Amino acid sequence: MRKLLIAFVVLVLALAAFILYAHREALRDPIVRTATIRLPNWPSGAKPIRAVLISDLHLDGQAMDEVRLDRIVAQINALNPDIVFLAGDYIYGHDPAGAKKYGPGLVVPLSKLRPPLGVIAVLGNHDQWTGADIVRAQLAWAGVIVLENDAIARGPIAIGGVGDRYSGHDNLAATLAKLRPLAGARVLLTHSPDIAPDMPADTSLLLAGHTHCGQIVLPLWGPISDVSRYGARYRCGVRVEGARTVVVTAGLGTSGPMALRLNAPPDLWLLTLGP
Repeated sequence: MRKLLIAFVVLVLALAAFILYAHREALRDPIVRTATIRLPNWPSGAKPIRAVLISDLHLDGQAMDEVRLDRIVAQINALNPDIVFLAGDYIYGHDPAGAKKYGPGLVVPLSKLRPPLGVIAVLGNHDQWTGADIVRAQLAWAGVIVLENDAIARGPIAIGGVGDRYSGHDNLAATLAKLRPLAGARVLLTHSPDIAPDMPADTSLLLAGHTHCGQIVLPLWGPISDVSRYGARYRCGVRVEGARTVVVTAGLGTSGPMALRLNAPPDLWLLTLGP
């Protein structure tokens, strides 16, 4: 009986240590990951640009609140990007009133992002579930341009913002129809990376989030769940497939009832895009 009691105590302590460590990892400042990506159709004479990619803020007062977001915005500004990409999921949850409750916390921090080529965003599945119109309005008040199956030119790049596939709001064909007449190297921005295999040959770069890089990745086991239908293929980081490059960020916030991350720390990408 005593051995069972000791085993139980050890198990409880180990679980508590795991939760504490994973919670601290969820709240850490994001790791800055870097990559240089060469794009076809780069305008002649145009210099390379610095682009920051972030995603999955999941504002909910647990892993992400206005104070932490403000600190991350300062970290981004210190990188001196020319453009910032936001890949969706600004609010966390399924509550239809969630965006109304938490959305105001986006405005002040994100309004401090002022890269010369602007801040370009798409919506994610949680934004659709919690109030897409409210999220879109909050982002607009912060000076963020939101694309939903639409396209825009900024400097040497033409950006297509594809709606989120996970929640069924994507229309890649419509986005490409608006993207192709624009001058510049073509970049697609979306939430879920699962549109990647459908990318045509004339569009070579996709920026996405959604996967949290697994969020909780157990040693010898791997992630406890995958939200991509392609499993590890587009789970995390930079994946090059022929002429196609996919960049997936781990995001900044968390999903689930507790703010936990393990072996998948928050990150952001600083990308040098050029010819």
